[in-house]
Amino acid sequence: VQLQASGGGLVQPGGSLRLSCAASGRTLSAYSVAWFRQAQGKERAFVTRINRYGTTTDYAESVEGRFTISRDDAKNTVYLQMDSLKPEDTAVYYCAAGSFGVVATSYYYWGQGTQVTVSS
Repeated sequence: VQLQASGGGLVQPGGSLRLSCAASGRTLSAYSVAWFRQAQGKERAFVTRINRYGTTTDYAESVEGRFTISRDDAKNTVYLQMDSLKPEDTAVYYCAAGSFGVVATSYYYWGQGTQVTVSS
């Protein structure tokens, strides 16, 4: 599976962005999908995950209530809607496909990352 993350950019605090993770090569419906992020000088951290059926989601406490993960298997794409963005959300965001875990080693396939910068 090849993953392509897109949708990042520069946004003001309080604004919104929607990230997309498009898959090719194999159907994404066979996998759980997660988003991780890595801020400059920090380790990669779990953000959210969705199981292969789209019935279960999980969020890091820091984004709970502001971020929403969803999937459209007809389009072979997973989305991350990010609202009420804060400067501390600034990071490179990565999507990953694999097992339903909260650690990076649970996932077999990774996208290239998309930069999100929250600044006034």
